[in-house]
Amino acid sequence: MKAETHIAIFKGKGVRKTIHNKEWWFSVVDVVAALTDSANPRDYWYKMKVRVKDEDRCELSTICRQLKLESADGKKYETDCANTEGIFRIVQSIPTPVGMNRNNSSSTILLGCVPPVRGRGLKQI
Repeated sequence: MKAETHIAIFKGKGVRKTIHNKEWWFSVVDVVAALTDSANPRDYWYKMKVRVKDEDRCELSTICRQLKLESADGKKYETDCANTEGIFRIVQSIPTPVGMNRNNSSSTILLGCVPPVRGRGLKQI
């Protein structure tokens, strides 16, 4: 069975996503690249996991799964991916410039969803 994969465009950058266990999973490195000005989003993601673990005692990698996604060279590689709920948590851990409040607005636009309302789950927009 062939996995369904797509690329979403956010701020002119592609975010790879795939269906896994009947839900969308997004490439964490692609989300980091779309939301930061990092020259190396893979390194940014690694350092962010270490920082959050030290500060919040939370391991972001526990909300991720290694799923095979196609890379720029056309080959499929295992990539850190998170479902919608996990991406919201990761986005909250990305520091924002002073005076800006991300408040899930970037991830809402990125994922085409509105945040959950009192346990009702995510709604497509």
